[in-house]
Amino acid sequence: MDDQEGQESREGQGGRGVREAELPLRERKKRQTRQRISDIATGLFAQHGFDQVTVAEVARAAGVSTMTVFNYFPRKEDLFLDRIPEAVETFTGAVRRRGPGEAPLSALRRLALELLRQRHPLSGVGDGFAAFWRVVADSPGLRARAREGVEELEEALAGVLAEAGVAHPELLAALTVAAYRTVYVASARRLLAGDPVDEVAEDHRIRLGAAFDALERMTA
Repeated sequence: MDDQEGQESREGQGGRGVREAELPLRERKKRQTRQRISDIATGLFAQHGFDQVTVAEVARAAGVSTMTVFNYFPRKEDLFLDRIPEAVETFTGAVRRRGPGEAPLSALRRLALELLRQRHPLSGVGDGFAAFWRVVADSPGLRARAREGVEELEEALAGVLAEAGVAHPELLAALTVAAYRTVYVASARRLLAGDPVDEVAEDHRIRLGAAFDALERMTA
């Protein structure tokens, strides 16, 4: 995904991270290099297919060594699914930085709706997202890495829910991630089928609301 989207994700509500301008120059350059490599890789994968492009080819196109690519992305799949660490930080950050008296589920609901409003990649709904999902659907390796990313998010979310004093944090994390994933995947399938983005987004919003309503009833 492009650098503008990355900037929005770092500054978006709910999972707000450190603003780019506040980082030391060295760290900013490292982030920019990482984003450039990922963007170039994404373009190559979209054009030729994930399994048909090697890491060495990505490195050549980005003007860096293969070792440099692996310094930023331990696995080839992470070049394309580069937002897994961001997803973990964004969702756990929504719980950690929630307002006084705000319940963790309320903070997560607010985050999910804000991501959708932005048409952020982590929402799963936006213009051009169908091309992304076609690459994932065509690669067993990417599908497997996506499942691992879901597990990483669930584990991290359970940790912050425990910190927040929530009862049965592992169970709530599993239910929350499963609910979000169900809505997310359904919207991705509709985009792949060619349904209008605005129509998918509205249905996504309604289903998110129903999912969080159900989660809150179960934890009341």
